[in-house]
Amino acid sequence: MLEPAGAPMDAADDDALEGFYSYPEGLSTCWVRGNMITTLDGGATHDGKSGGLAGPGDRTVFAQMRNTADVILVGAGTVRIENYSGAQPSIAQRQARQRRGQAEVPPIAVVTRAAGLDPNAKVFTRTVVRPLIMTCTRSVADARHRLGATAEVIDASGADPADVDPARVLQILAARRLTRVLVEGGPHLLGSLIDGDLLDELCVTVAPLLVGGSAQRIAAGVGTVRTRMRRSHVLTDDEGYLYTRYIRAD
Repeated sequence: MLEPAGAPMDAADDDALEGFYSYPEGLSTCWVRGNMITTLDGGATHDGKSGGLAGPGDRTVFAQMRNTADVILVGAGTVRIENYSGAQPSIAQRQARQRRGQAEVPPIAVVTRAAGLDPNAKVFTRTVVRPLIMTCTRSVADARHRLGATAEVIDASGADPADVDPARVLQILAARRLTRVLVEGGPHLLGSLIDGDLLDELCVTVAPLLVGGSAQRIAAGVGTVRTRMRRSHVLTDDEGYLYTRYIRAD
């Protein structure tokens, strides 16, 4: 822990990590946490994927955040590129979730305007619980026809029937008591949440790497905002990764 009184922490100490990444208590609306990784020179990918930037410590923190979330929110592009499957918690992790009053396995909620997902993809075939497909009014009927046997397809449009409204997505999740939201990308989904002032916190792993080239940022959007965040913590490991957590400043 990078503080004046910081001390080494056992990476296997789940209780300590849970304390660093706990959600607020008593939520009635969604608390939205983004989790992304970037290099020292600002790249969010290597060879087109973010997974190639991670190290053992990042995978531990990644798993801990999944273990405390009610739902994992992700864009369709990231599902395709990273070849997503459903969450696969261990027996101990399932028991811990039960003790917290959560479902044993958090569902994956995929935000997709066109819903052009392959029904044979791992997100549908390698999962314990059915994913939620959050799509728009114009795509919902076709998506239910193609994907309805393996997923729950939900109309998440707002005023525009040809687009998915992030605020509407969060309303739907909150109505299902899926209030501890973990957003794992991609950049366009994260950018839309930032543009809509819907992101409560951002956890960024800084990888001790330089990638150069034209790697994209962790967030991409059309709007320009200035949202002040406050530091919650910064952790590091022997590999030189930094694990940061920033919460919206009130």
